[in-house]
Amino acid sequence: MTDQELLSGYVDVWWQAVNDFTDLLEELDEADWAAPTDLPGWDVKAVASHIAHLEGVLAGNPEETAEVGQPDHVAGLMGLYTEIGVVNRRDASPDSIINEIRAAATARHTRLLADPPTDASAKPDPIFGGVPWDWRTLLRNRPLDVWMHEQDIRRAVDRPGGMDSAAARHTAEYLAESVGYVLAKRLGEPAGTVAVLEMEGSAPFAFAVNDAGRGERLTEAPDAPTVCLRMDREAFIRLAGGRCEPEPGTVQVEGDQALGQRLLDALATTP
Repeated sequence: MTDQELLSGYVDVWWQAVNDFTDLLEELDEADWAAPTDLPGWDVKAVASHIAHLEGVLAGNPEETAEVGQPDHVAGLMGLYTEIGVVNRRDASPDSIINEIRAAATARHTRLLADPPTDASAKPDPIFGGVPWDWRTLLRNRPLDVWMHEQDIRRAVDRPGGMDSAAARHTAEYLAESVGYVLAKRLGEPAGTVAVLEMEGSAPFAFAVNDAGRGERLTEAPDAPTVCLRMDREAFIRLAGGRCEPEPGTVQVEGDQALGQRLLDALATTP
């Protein structure tokens, strides 16, 4: 697969994720927009405002500024940056936020189709907040961000769904790649430790800690790993996304139970 084909695939998944996101927003009533989400300090409107902010910058709008203060729920410079979009849209209507997302995403999608990036390691322009990402990282992350926030909203307003979309699979399998890092670096397990993630809707992910102390992905899952985690896609997303606890009965651990619990406790890799 060429870089252009890879990146175009990410664009297709992001575009569908944006449409699913705005379609969901269209269904909400006034009370839904004020519903608190799993993200500390953010209601549904704040989540939608965040997406409007980033998509606007990526579409070429000027970087925004705002006095955000030091909210208790914000940590780090990136947290302060993402709060800017929320503060600037506190008085915006739901319709205006939806229209803003659609206009920005449509402009960017049109540009990406007309002049598709061909080098995954090249630096895109513009990019939000000065993050040092290349095209591969930016375009791979956008479906994840949009879809994860779709799920934040769905949980907040009790409208489950969206678990079978292309963006759902993209996000789950992207995050699953971090299990090896968690096993080797966060938990510091010794060489030879093997962990398998069996997630509904995807092929198994298997990782072994190698002699260099890295979580190396295996081409096949062994018959008797040190530990095996079995769960549905939503349970994994909740754990890897650092959101709420999975529903009871949706996670099973086989093998080393203590290691399995440590893995589950450390899986969160995205805010």
